[in-house]
Amino acid sequence: MENLVDNNENEDISATGTTNDQVMNDQESAESESMEDLMNLYEESFKRFAEGEVVTGRIISVDKDHVLVDIGYKSEGQIRIHEFRDETGTIKAEIGDEVEVMVEWWDDEEERVVLSKEKAASVKVWEEIKRVFDADETIDGTIQSRVKGGFSVDIGVQAFLPGSQADLRPIRNLDDLVGKTFAFKILKYNRKRSNIVLSRRVLLETEREAKRAATLASIHEDKVVPGTVKNITEYGVFVDLGGVDGLLHITDISWGRVKHPSELFAIGDEITVKILNLDLEKERVSLGMKQLSEDPWTHASERYPVGTQVTGRVVSLTDYGAFVELEEGIEGLIHVSEMSWTRKVRHPSKVVSVGEEVDAVVLDIKPDSRRISLGMKQVKPNPWDIIAEKYPVGTTIEGKIKNITDFGLFIGIDEGIDGLVHISDISWTKRIKHPSEVYKKGDVLQAIVLDIEKNNERFSLGVKQLQQDPWKTVAERYEVGKEITGTITNLTDFGVFIELEEGIEGLVHVSEISKEKIKTPVGMYNIGDVITAKVMNINSDERRIGLSIKRLEMEDEQSILSEYVNSMKPATSSFGEILRENLQEKFNEVDQDQSQDQDEQDQDEQDQDEQDQSDNK
Repeated sequence: MENLVDNNENEDISATGTTNDQVMNDQESAESESMEDLMNLYEESFKRFAEGEVVTGRIISVDKDHVLVDIGYKSEGQIRIHEFRDETGTIKAEIGDEVEVMVEWWDDEEERVVLSKEKAASVKVWEEIKRVFDADETIDGTIQSRVKGGFSVDIGVQAFLPGSQADLRPIRNLDDLVGKTFAFKILKYNRKRSNIVLSRRVLLETEREAKRAATLASIHEDKVVPGTVKNITEYGVFVDLGGVDGLLHITDISWGRVKHPSELFAIGDEITVKILNLDLEKERVSLGMKQLSEDPWTHASERYPVGTQVTGRVVSLTDYGAFVELEEGIEGLIHVSEMSWTRKVRHPSKVVSVGEEVDAVVLDIKPDSRRISLGMKQVKPNPWDIIAEKYPVGTTIEGKIKNITDFGLFIGIDEGIDGLVHISDISWTKRIKHPSEVYKKGDVLQAIVLDIEKNNERFSLGVKQLQQDPWKTVAERYEVGKEITGTITNLTDFGVFIELEEGIEGLVHVSEISKEKIKTPVGMYNIGDVITAKVMNINSDERRIGLSIKRLEMEDEQSILSEYVNSMKPATSSFGEILRENLQEKFNEVDQDQSQDQDEQDQDEQDQDEQDQSDNK
């Protein structure tokens, strides 16, 4: 039995692979290690971190005021709850989260430590700032707001970006940068004063220089390259080709008319241009855009042959005409003389306006001088071509008086065509000083077509021609030698005008007033006096009637003398015969004097013709 037990024990020992002594040794070893750990933990619990030191802890509790963090001290550290709030006010703290904190100060009486998460982050940032500065690297930051002289930038702590360091060129709208994130260079920093000065311009200049070198090495004349509009002036556009600026002159923007580059471009626009000229030494680049397309004048003669009717847009007005854009780069001139067949256009603004679309006909084209002459009036038939057929000479027309001038009346005939009744064609007999004495604007008047001059565009009319000229029959009504009675209408130094009928006057020359020599009839008669005279001569072509008062008186005397001589009986003595002969000679002398006086009168009247006409008309 004993052997059996022993064997069983040996089997048990053999089965477990160990002995009781070994078990005991293991237990003693475990207890020793556990004690050592407890001692280490105990010693660790009394270990103190220096104030300002950054350590890593674990969140063990969160309440409404504080977050408790285990940093391996005998008591937990406290962090104010607001340090865990985000922008929306949400608490970002979970039990078990690891967090870096800075030891602010120790409270020995209450055996607690006050910690700060924000200050720990600030310490890390300053360490990063020092590292970046020493390594001459860049740091990312977000521009938060504008401040005096520049911007406030968040790089973990607040930093200052001077306005002059924000870009390569002055920024027109500084607010455009707020809220944007960029890489910056740290120019200087002072941790004690919490002062950090940044620069973005330094990085941009470095980048620009690299681009400039690459661009200058790759560009050449006639190369087509992309670019960005950098600046706009009245004479052109400056384009950034990649560190190199080129000038796109206003004359090289378009084949058409460009008033100001700002009409087509805005700063920042991406455009494609062609290099026209390149000066590497002065780094001057001339650019062109219109050169990317064919010159429209190359085939202008084929597209716009003479006689072609075209439609274009009025782009500008001058005193002498209107410029019309037929297509981009091709403009034609409509001269004021080619705007209307009938109107006298003083300025093109009376007919067209800028921006208006007009129809015209190509009159001439000179591609070498880049000129096209256009005509508007040629779109419609010339009314002067048909006016003579419509209103032949002698036709009686009726129209409204459109205008009255010193020299006549303008009567509307057809659209755009006026006929002129000259003041001399208003009446055969009336002396009219101004047409307004007889007519007024708007009166409807009948007239006869006298003449049409197509080349001079003149349409002559007459009103008096509607009636027969009374001077054609005046010789029938007033025969030479006839005694007439009339009213004095005018007195001059050279004679007296007597109205025989309405519009018909005769002149009694001063030499025909009396047998006595008279210097002037003024004072002898008054206007309105009725006198009797004898018709001496009539000139219907020159519209003149010569009268004589003296001849009438002399005829009366001669008649008396003639009757006396004729009534005398045959002489019974030589004395009687002598007396009869003397009287007959006297009678003959009177006839001779009258004939001589008539010749003198005709000469005097011829000398005074111009003044007679001036006073009589």
